[in-house]
Amino acid sequence: FLYFFLILVLIVLNSCNNGEKTPDVSNIKVDITTERFEKDFFKLDTANPIDALRKLQEKYPDFSSYYYERVLGIDGSGNAGNAISPFLFSYRSIYDSAQFIFSDFSKYEKEIKKGLQFVKYYFPSYKLPSKIITFIGPLDASYKTSFGLQGDIITNDAIGIGLQLHLGKDFSFYKSEQGIQMYPEYISNRFEPGTIAVNALRNITDDLYSEKTDDKPLVQQMVEKGKRLYLLQKFLPYAEEYKLIGYTTEQFKQAIAHEKEIWNMFVQNGSLQSIDENIIKNYIGESPKTQELGDASPGNIGSFAGWQIVKKYMQKNPEITLQKLMATDADTIFQEAKYKP
Repeated sequence: FLYFFLILVLIVLNSCNNGEKTPDVSNIKVDITTERFEKDFFKLDTANPIDALRKLQEKYPDFSSYYYERVLGIDGSGNAGNAISPFLFSYRSIYDSAQFIFSDFSKYEKEIKKGLQFVKYYFPSYKLPSKIITFIGPLDASYKTSFGLQGDIITNDAIGIGLQLHLGKDFSFYKSEQGIQMYPEYISNRFEPGTIAVNALRNITDDLYSEKTDDKPLVQQMVEKGKRLYLLQKFLPYAEEYKLIGYTTEQFKQAIAHEKEIWNMFVQNGSLQSIDENIIKNYIGESPKTQELGDASPGNIGSFAGWQIVKKYMQKNPEITLQKLMATDADTIFQEAKYKP
């Protein structure tokens, strides 16, 4: 018994030493509350739209204007009643489904709050949002944010969660012909309640460091993607890695298992220094698979490889802060990492 106990202790200690210790953020104060905008919005009295919109504006002075103009794409004045009524009618079933699935939002608030504690730990001067605001937006999500996100937004003081794209990958609309035309299965697979905190913290990452590629070669863009994934992982250290990059569990498992083959593909096809937009999009854009790696492979494989490069770099340079990492030139990271799986 003692022998097996000692072996177990060694395994645990070894696993702890393999990665950086996660900091204790339990004492970092984060004040955030959740407001269910969609509930008030779907209660609007469309018979008296001017007064109804005025009252909503008073309750959500900042978000309501953003919602009308940026999410719905309409004028938020009293003339909006004619545009809002059809939306309320056609999205009633979506709203009802969201209310059933998210009758209690506390679990997701807790996950986001924990992520914000890590943001505050690493970036103490960053002004955190004070609210989480849930809403129902158009299913076509024409207000896409960076990194290919659909539906979730960040405003001056709030994290906005578009519940219409978190109803579960098997939600009926996502599986319909119209839904599949909007969102192929490899994208709608991410429309789970469990991705709410990931999307919220990814938007924080974007707010901290807006993405700029400036016609850089593929490998540098891969590393830039990797830096952002590394930062996101620091904000959500307890989240499964596959969620951070948008893979399925099996896709991520296979990517890890074939890390060497993935890197050899880039080296052998000579694409690392390419500035061809089509080649770059093929490796770091949205796609169901990576053509050269077969049908079972995930897309966006360049971001995966870039993430591993950044991890290697940080293993060699543990003293580097996240701020310094994000400010370090991608080519410097690539050259110094000497990544070779």
